[in-house]
Amino acid sequence: MDVEGNKTMRVLLTGGAGFIGSAVVRELIRHTPHSVINVDVLTYAGNLESLAGVAADPRYAFAQVDITDRAALDRVFAQHQPDAVMHLAAESHVDRSIDGPGTFIQTNIVGTYTLLEAARAYWSGLPDAQKADFRFHHISTDEVYGDLHGTDDLFTEETPYAPSSPYSASKASSDHLVRAWQRTYGLPTLITNCSNNYGPCHFPEKLVPHIILNALHGKPLPVYGNGSQIRDWLYVEDHARALVEVVSRGLVGETYNIGGHNEQRNLHVVETICSLLEELAAGRKPAGVARYRDLITFVKDRPGHDARYAIDAGKIERELGWRPQETFESGLRKTVQWYLDNPDWWSRVLSGAYRLERLGEH
Repeated sequence: MDVEGNKTMRVLLTGGAGFIGSAVVRELIRHTPHSVINVDVLTYAGNLESLAGVAADPRYAFAQVDITDRAALDRVFAQHQPDAVMHLAAESHVDRSIDGPGTFIQTNIVGTYTLLEAARAYWSGLPDAQKADFRFHHISTDEVYGDLHGTDDLFTEETPYAPSSPYSASKASSDHLVRAWQRTYGLPTLITNCSNNYGPCHFPEKLVPHIILNALHGKPLPVYGNGSQIRDWLYVEDHARALVEVVSRGLVGETYNIGGHNEQRNLHVVETICSLLEELAAGRKPAGVARYRDLITFVKDRPGHDARYAIDAGKIERELGWRPQETFESGLRKTVQWYLDNPDWWSRVLSGAYRLERLGEH
């Protein structure tokens, strides 16, 4: 218990060195009394430097473990005795899933199955009171729903699944596994499906950081097709707060959609970043670039590209009282400013130094 009598948890969090996972770790350590066991295999997208501000906290522990390794997972459960699992570890880049789907099948499907079985074995052996309080929270994506063609339609928790890419199909499969383990074995699970995240510590292959860093280096700003694809944008720290609410107070067996109430066309996102850079980084404009937006380049659309995603986040607001604190404008301004203020972080990612030093340590 904390000083106010609230129950504290030991949270086993997978993928805590990734973009969303590191934001959740920071949220848990900085703003809650809970402890965190960060389980991450440290693929290319895992960066422990994103956790530099909390890694020394005594409530934080790290285990470099692959979620497909059952024996290693069993050891982590036995050593740390978690009260909850937050499962964020996943391969998540759509383009990479098109080029090499096998990794996505292995991590997102086989890995989720292995984690579910390790969690079930651990949970089955708990005393009744701890067993009742245990939670397995699976973090997924709105891409499992496919796309929306109408201008007013929204994804709800009841929207049928219709994934379009190997990535979204693998996440849909993992969602089904989690629900099946709850229905068949009684494992107390919850699922959240979120919209597009953006914010600090985002790996540069994703749209927002890719555009920011390409612009600062005078490189083309690639936009798929005509840039008309619509996404709902969610600031990552808002998402982290929502996830903590769900694992703490969500109802077992329920699904909660988490969105930012910020639908934007991809082209508008890119143009807004360019406008912010004109304001915040005018003095850093590369030689020969008159305006950042002059770097916008339209490229061939990717296969199976969904036209529109939009989340109805009414359920989590009604039942748990969560709403995003950032608008698209305020969140994107914070994001651009973070990249301008943290060149050491992203330059080490672009150069690969964050991985080379890590490989030398293990």
